[in-house]
Amino acid sequence: MPELNHSDAPQPFPILIGDIGGTNARFSILADANSEQEHFPVVQTANFETIDDAIKLTLEKSKVQPRSAILAMAGPVQGDEIPLTNCDWVIRPKTMIANLGIEDVLIINDFEAQALAIAEVADDHRESIGETSENNAASRAVLGPGTGLGVAGLIHTQHQWIPVPGEGGHIDLGPRSERDLQIWPYLEAIEGRISAEQVICGRGLQNLYHAICKADGIEPSLKEPADITTHALAGTNKQAEETLTLFVTYLGRVAGDIAMIFMARGGVYLSGGISQKILPALQKPEFRAAFEDKAPHTEMMKTIPTHVVTHPLAALSGLASYARKPASFGLATEGRRWRR
Repeated sequence: MPELNHSDAPQPFPILIGDIGGTNARFSILADANSEQEHFPVVQTANFETIDDAIKLTLEKSKVQPRSAILAMAGPVQGDEIPLTNCDWVIRPKTMIANLGIEDVLIINDFEAQALAIAEVADDHRESIGETSENNAASRAVLGPGTGLGVAGLIHTQHQWIPVPGEGGHIDLGPRSERDLQIWPYLEAIEGRISAEQVICGRGLQNLYHAICKADGIEPSLKEPADITTHALAGTNKQAEETLTLFVTYLGRVAGDIAMIFMARGGVYLSGGISQKILPALQKPEFRAAFEDKAPHTEMMKTIPTHVVTHPLAALSGLASYARKPASFGLATEGRRWRR
C-alpha cells in the first residue's frame, strides 16, 4: 500500500456529509467509521442566502459538531469559489473553514457521489429490470434523469473503486425508427443539436411530449412532467403514453451506449426520482429491448444487468461509504480539498 500523501490522508471524524442540489440540500453527520448517519431535515436552498447559513442552522439540531465535511454538488469543482448550477449558492471552502469550525473540506461532483453509492447497493435498495447477474468486481455505470441527465462510471481496479465523472448526458441522440423521424424535427434543439439531456430528463419529457403533439397535429394539454407521467402510467392520454414509452426507449439506448463505453458488466444503475416514479414503464419490454439492441454486441448486452436505485438518500449513502473507508476508493482529491 503506498504511503498516503497530505491530500490522501483520511478526513477526521465527525464528518458533515452533504448532497447539494439546485432546489434541495440534504445533510447528515457521521460521528465515526462505525456509526450510522444522523440525518437532518431537507433544506430548501431558496430559504437561505448562503450554504454556510444552511449548515449553521442544521448543526444547531445536532449534538455532534463536525471537524470535516464532504459535499457533493452539481457542476464542475474549480477554484476557491464554486457556484452551483441551478441555484444562487456559491460554495467557498476557505470561508467554511474560517467561520464554521471545520478544518477539512472535500467537494466532489454530485454524480461521483451517485457512483460511490452503487459500489455497495443492498438488494432492498434496488429494483432489477430484466435478468440479474452478480459480478461484484466488474465496472458499473449510473445514469440519473432529473433536472438534467447525469452520468458517471465506477471502475474497479487495484482493489479500489474509482468513480469517473463526466458530462455523458450531453452526448448526441439521433433518430432510428420511422416514428423518430416524424418527431425529431419538432424537438427543441440547442445550437442545432439534440443531446440526450434534451429528451431524457424532466424538461426533456416535456420537450418530447410537445414534439409528439406537434407531429400528431394536436394542441398539447399537459403542462408539467409529473402530469405527463401520471397520465401515461394511468393510460388516460394517448400522447402522454407514447411520450413515456419513447422516453424509456431512448433511456435504454443511451444506457446501453454508456454500458459499452465503461464495459459495465457489473450493471447499469438508474438513479433519481424520475427513474423510481416510472419504474412500471421501465419494467415493460421497451427499455431492455433498446438497451440490448447494440449489434454486433447484442448477446453481450443481454448479460449486463440493469437496476433502478430506490435508496431515498443514495448520494449521502455513497459519501458515507467513502468517509468510512477512503482507501477502498480511488477518489481524486487534488484541487478539491481544503485544509486549515
